[in-house]
Formats: sequence, structure tokens, C-alpha cells
Amino acid sequence: MLHLNDLTLRLGGRLLFDGATVAIPAGHKVGLVGPNGSGKTTLLRLIAGDLQPDGGAIRVRKGARIGTVAQEAPDGPEALIDVVLAADAERAALLAEAEHATDPARVAEIHTRLADIGAQAAPARAAAVLAGLGFDEAAQARACAAYSGGWRMRVALAAALFARPDLLLLDEPTNHLDLEAALWLEGYLAAWPGTLIVVSHDRDLLNRVAAEIVHLEDRRLVRYAGNYDRFERTRREHLVRQARMRDVQQRERRRIEAFVTRFRAKATKARQAQSRLKRLARMEPVAAVVEQPTTAFAFPEPEPLAPPLITLEGASVGYGDGPPVLRGLDLRLDADDRVALLGANGNGKSTLVRLLAGRLAPAAGQQRRSSRLRVGYFAQHQVDELDPGASAYAHLARALDTLPESKVRAHLGAFGLGGTRADTAAADLSGGEKARLLLALATVRAPHLLLLDEPTNHLDVDSREALVQALNDFEGAVVLVSHDAHLIDLVCDRLWLVADGTCRPFDGDLAEYRARLLESRAQARRRDGAAGGRRQVRRERAAARAEVAPLRQAARQAERRLDALHRDKAALEAALADPAAYEGPAERLTDLHMRLAETDRSLAEAEEAWLAAHEALEAAR
Repeated sequence: MLHLNDLTLRLGGRLLFDGATVAIPAGHKVGLVGPNGSGKTTLLRLIAGDLQPDGGAIRVRKGARIGTVAQEAPDGPEALIDVVLAADAERAALLAEAEHATDPARVAEIHTRLADIGAQAAPARAAAVLAGLGFDEAAQARACAAYSGGWRMRVALAAALFARPDLLLLDEPTNHLDLEAALWLEGYLAAWPGTLIVVSHDRDLLNRVAAEIVHLEDRRLVRYAGNYDRFERTRREHLVRQARMRDVQQRERRRIEAFVTRFRAKATKARQAQSRLKRLARMEPVAAVVEQPTTAFAFPEPEPLAPPLITLEGASVGYGDGPPVLRGLDLRLDADDRVALLGANGNGKSTLVRLLAGRLAPAAGQQRRSSRLRVGYFAQHQVDELDPGASAYAHLARALDTLPESKVRAHLGAFGLGGTRADTAAADLSGGEKARLLLALATVRAPHLLLLDEPTNHLDVDSREALVQALNDFEGAVVLVSHDAHLIDLVCDRLWLVADGTCRPFDGDLAEYRARLLESRAQARRRDGAAGGRRQVRRERAAARAEVAPLRQAARQAERRLDALHRDKAALEAALADPAAYEGPAERLTDLHMRLAETDRSLAEAEEAWLAAHEALEAAR
């Protein structure tokens, strides 16, 4: 399906690829991994044809359709379902042509092709993809412009999945999803019939979807069999073997050099010394193992506080004078709590986090907070609130205006922003570096409670593991909202489910929640199928009638044309049978014979078109 041969690319004066080579067979699902900034997104753009390499070649199977998620989120008055349906360009073009086609044979070809590509089932398939990504039936009918950027990016993802390309390229597809939608996407991609290349830092996604891993390292591509866990184990074993081989080679080199130094001048050993020198020259050096530097996080330790940190009793919370988003909240947070909030986007998880952060006051009920409680709040939308022209140091210095520069820089260094990166403008920081800056700002006052809303977006796998370790070492409480099941599993020991207008403790672990979620979806499908069975039958019959209508019209047109030509032929034959025609000018008789011959040809074509139209109509029926 895809061959990358000796690929070379410089971007902004930096060498990203140098002799990168890999082949991906059709139907394979591949995870593309590597450190932040190594060029994974750039490689996808090269494959898609948006960039051209400086050297080497990219070959995609002839005729293969490449699908990507649009970089610009769809925006406009079109309904979500219509935007997704339009992603199947062939279906849209055939439907548009069918509205204006008059040639019965072409109409028959169009509808045969529409049947081949499953056009009749397309609306149901598009609706299923949108539902999996969190849009119910009412939401699918709303205009794209009614949604925020993150939700519209889900629509762009749905369009890419619906189009069913031969080669699908996905770059961090779970970044705009909640846990529920991410779980659905894992199952959908695992069953994907085409070739898939996915860039992701989500271990669970790579473990459940990818059957191979391509690692971008030292500007080259290395392919590993198996999922991410197997890749990590195989690579670790390879590095250990490489280090041992280098040690053995270094010892052998020192032994040979010592022999040569000792016996080079001795006549009886000179020949052996020369032989060993040649062997030394031919010895291929084993490269030293150079591990990529990984980011470490170090959260400051808060001073002890007596429990509880926060207590909610019968509390309700909402926005302004509107109805409460959540009500009947009876919750308690202690200093050693590790809580993950579960529930689909839109159920109120972010509202609950803002209540715990003190940014919203309860509309009813009681909330008791420790008077000395300090809260650190991290949310992805805060990336847009960073001053693009200010450096990481400047952002932190504003929050720590009473501390000397050395301590400000030390705090930044604890989040991987030391040296020149501390003085880099926020606009020039990578997504992962911006996330680390926000974490540094959230923990600047040694909070007792950390509220983290999707903290792992834009963090690579190693940074996520560092965050897991830092959170487990943190002495305060943690409330986490994340689509990263691996992070939740390793950090949180309590689960709260936000659903049905309230929040309650969930009695079970994440695996049980996943199983319950899958079962509830299956029950919903069965319930909807039973309740809407007759309605679906009526819709299908109406759709079938609508699909057959153009064929029926084409057959009627062909029949009318055939009747008209038969009448013309009968009139011409009657004129030629009249003895008077042979007594008049010879030119008139010649004209009658020519018109009859032309009518016979038209009649033969019309009969073929009539037969084709009726065959297509019968097949459709």
C-alpha cells in the first residue's frame, strides 16, 4: 500500500528525515510513535501529499484513496449529518448527477454504482459514526456553527471515518474526545478494514488498535511487530543487547591495542601485531546507546491540612439564572484522594471541576472548604489564554513576583522547561511544552488539591509516564478528567460518575465501567431497533421508492421515445408506399429513404435504451 524509500527532508533548517525507509502492506494497522517534535505530523503530511521531500520517494498504491482529518474544523449552516455525508465524494457526485441525467442508460449506470457503494445505507452509517463520537440524533441535525471548535473537530473525524479511504492517516485522534468516545473509537479502528497509520500517545489506543509500530528515531524509521507494549519491550531488549555488544567490542579493542603496543617492535610477534591491526581497522563500531532525554515532573509538596478539604451536601450548581447543570451533590474530598470523573462530554464534568476550584458557587445546598485550601487548576482551554509574546519565565514570574529569579527558573526546570526553553516565547513552544508550562503555573503555590482537565493532550508517551509518577508522588489530592484510561488506571483509586444531572461514586473499576458502557450501548441499539422497527421499515420503503423513481421515469421516457419513433417510421413507410411519391421529384424520394434509414438507426438505439432502463428498474425492484 505504501512505500517510503530513502526519505530526506529539511524543515526550517532542521534535518527531520535522513534516509528514512519503511513499507506498509495493504490492510495493516500501524502506530507511528516518537518523541515530541521528531516529525511524526510532518511525515503524515508528506504521505498525504501536502509536503514534498527533499530526497527519496513516496509511493502509494495506484488508485488508492488517502483520507485525513481536515485541519480546519467544519463551520457553517450545514447540519452535522450533511457534512459527514458530503465526505463521500463519489456518492455526492453520483447523487448530484442523477438529478439532472436524462440518458436512460447513464441513469441506470449511476444507480447501479450507488447500489454497489451502499449509498442507501450511507445516512444510517454516518449517523452511527456521529453517535459513537458523542452526537445524538437531535445534535446531528444542528448546524456545525452551533458547536465549539473541539466538537467540530469531532465532526471532521467522523467525516474522515465515514469516507472509508483505502489509507487512513490519523494524528492524535483522541485529543478532542472524552473517555467514552475514545473507547468507541478504539473499537471502530480495531475493526477498520483498510490500511491505517495513527500518530498517538495514547497507550491503550495503540495497544488495542495497532498490530505494528513504526518508531521515528534519529531521523529514521524502524518497524516493530506487535502493539505498543510489545514494541517497548522489544526495543528495551534491543538496547540492552546493543549496550552489551558495545561493551564486548570495547574490551576486545582494548585487548588488541594492548597486544599491538606490547609486541609491535618484537620481531617474532611483528606479523601477529600487524594482523591484529588490520582486524582492528575492519572492526565495525557498535553505536553507543543514547537514550532520549525524558521530561520529569516534580510537584511541590503542600503543607498538611486536616480533612476534609471540601464537603458538598445537597449542592446544586449551574450558570447564571439558568437551570442547574448538577444537583443533589453529596461528595467529600480528603487530602489523599485520587478521583477520576467519568461521564460523556456535556454531562457536567467541567462544571463540577469549576465548582471544586471555587470558580462557581453552589446555587443551593452547602459547600464547606478548608480555610487554608489552595487549589491548582489545569484545563486545556488555558492554552489559548497564554500571552503568545511572553516567555515561560515571564508567565511564571508574574505569579511568583516575590521570589528571586533562581527559584522561578528552578520551578520551570522541574517541569522540563529549563535553559533556553524558559526564555522562549509561548507562541514558539510546542504543544507539549505549553502543557508543561500550564502544569507549572497550576502548581506554583504548592496546592493541596490538583484539578486536571485533560492534562495529557500534546504530551508524548514518556511525558505521560513522568506525569503518572509525579501524581503518584504528590502529597495532595487529585481530581482528574481524562480520556487516557492508562493514566486513570495508574493514578486514581476512586471513580465518580457524572450522569443524569448529578455526580455519584461509581462502585467498580475502569474495566467494569468500560464493560457497562459497552453493554448500555448494545441495549440502546436493541431498544432503538425494537421501538423504531416499523418506522425504519417505512423509511427504507420510502427510500427504495425514491431510488426507483428516477429509473421508472427513465423507462417511461424511453417508452415514449420508442412510440414516437414507431409513429415516425409508420408515416415514412406510408409515404414511400404511395405511388405518387415515385412520380414526383427524385430528390423527395431520396430524402424519404434517408429519413427512414435514420429513423431505423434511432429506433434501434431507443430499443436498447428501453431495454436497459427496464432491466435496471427490474433489478432495483
